[in-house]
Amino acid sequence: MNDLTKKVAVVTGATGGMGQVIAADLVRAGAHVITVARDPARADALRARIGEQAADRLEVIPGDLSRRADVVTTAKSISDRHDRIHILVNNVGAHYSEHRVSADGIEMHIALDYLAAYGLTTLLDGPLRRGQARVVNVASDTLNDTRQIKLAGKARPATLDLAGVDDLAELNPAHGFVPFEAYARAKLMTVTAGYALARGLAADGVTVNALHPGIVATDIINDLVPPLLRPMGSLIRRSMLTPAEGAESATRIATDPALAGVTGRYFSRDTESGTPPVSHDPATQRKLLALSQAHFTA
Repeated sequence: MNDLTKKVAVVTGATGGMGQVIAADLVRAGAHVITVARDPARADALRARIGEQAADRLEVIPGDLSRRADVVTTAKSISDRHDRIHILVNNVGAHYSEHRVSADGIEMHIALDYLAAYGLTTLLDGPLRRGQARVVNVASDTLNDTRQIKLAGKARPATLDLAGVDDLAELNPAHGFVPFEAYARAKLMTVTAGYALARGLAADGVTVNALHPGIVATDIINDLVPPLLRPMGSLIRRSMLTPAEGAESATRIATDPALAGVTGRYFSRDTESGTPPVSHDPATQRKLLALSQAHFTA
């Protein structure tokens, strides 16, 4: 990784799993890293992992990024302290096995896995443009196939039908809720919005790319493994990538000079890949951006 001295990086979801590795690697490369932590104990664990460099190069903002107010407050706090941001890794995310809504009435996958990334990217518009930032959205290839067991048959991509939708609170309703599909839809929304945001930010040198880091053995996997396969959970986890291996792809997209200027792409680990046609549909992108902006201006 290049020397990142005097560079400012924002990494969400940095208190666990892959995010810890990303944050620590950026700090050790010289960057000043900002993250958001809901749990003070986990923030302390991140500081301990980084070591003495955390004193000067790690900045922790308390907050819950599933809450609109906390996303807005976090963005303002960062903007007030930092004129330029050079890297934004939107890594925060979770999988919920039951239907839950946020404090704002939004289904939790959409609130945390999508709106946190959209909100920070748009609310930090000025610092990102001044820093000619690289934005990396950590997604999941579940958006290309929502089947949990893929033994036979065709892939079943996530869907995103916004016709007649007037509020994001209408998406992923309790009736007919399927956790894995709800998770995949939120990741599809992140990629879809990212393509549109990439076009709007390109003139100022900001790049926006999305990443499937591979099947990484993180806490999310405990919920994603189908019930029939859970007795073999430890064996399955051993076959997966480690958080450090998953983090490599995210830090590469965020820092590799060879990717300077590359934007509006989706990578499966280190290989550029495709996403469902709906993610490229201009009308869907416009509607999604309008609904998302309305959420933060309500």
